Amino acid sequence: MGIELTGVAKSWQEHTILQQVTFRSEPGETLVLLGPSGAGKSSLLRLLNLLDVPDQGTLRIGDSAFSFPNTLSAAEFARQSQALRRKVGMVFQQYHLWPHLTVMENLIEAPTKVLGMSRADAIDKGRYLLAQLRLADKQDVWPARLSGGQQQRVAIARALMMDPQILLFDEPTAALDPEITKEVAEIIRTLAGTGITQVVVTHEVDFARRIASQVIYLERGQIVEMGGREIFDAPQTERFAQFLKH
Repeated sequence: MGIELTGVAKSWQEHTILQQVTFRSEPGETLVLLGPSGAGKSSLLRLLNLLDVPDQGTLRIGDSAFSFPNTLSAAEFARQSQALRRKVGMVFQQYHLWPHLTVMENLIEAPTKVLGMSRADAIDKGRYLLAQLRLADKQDVWPARLSGGQQQRVAIARALMMDPQILLFDEPTAALDPEITKEVAEIIRTLAGTGITQVVVTHEVDFARRIASQVIYLERGQIVEMGGREIFDAPQTERFAQFLKH
């Protein structure tokens, strides 16, 4: 699934968060949203599965299209938004694992209740994903007993249980040590090989270099520079060049 935004803007309590954001990302890309804190990266990510709603502009993800201000009825907009979220998975910065459920129970909750998958099939799929992510021995463990890196991998597995066509990551390496950061980068590169489209928010340049096929650099809610991964070595703006030196 490809992504296309045109003229997207968002404000909150008279504070401008995003200004006229326009870009296109082809299917299978790993798009990195890079920039300093407060640039609007996470806000933009949340718009991509309509956890937040733009004030204006158009959003097209695959064959789903939305225009804002929204003119659909509340019921129809909710229906279309829910259909979009079934295609677009999200891995949150704080993981949001259910603390009262084991790792496996975290994984099978949504597929069985939302997709109607049988419990047996969901467990089989969960075991496969945990093995792929080197967590095969953690399926019966409570989230609180996992390290930060292990919780991150469980959160990725939980998102993949829904077979998303696009996967969104919000600061996936926040608070992780360098070795675990390398592991997360390797997971994202492996997923890229499957053809899934990924959008990754980060402020870490080295991590972005490892995973990006496409880059958007933002400041104060505006796109300053965008292009392929080659822009890391040949930035076209002084602002992006300065950021890369941090």
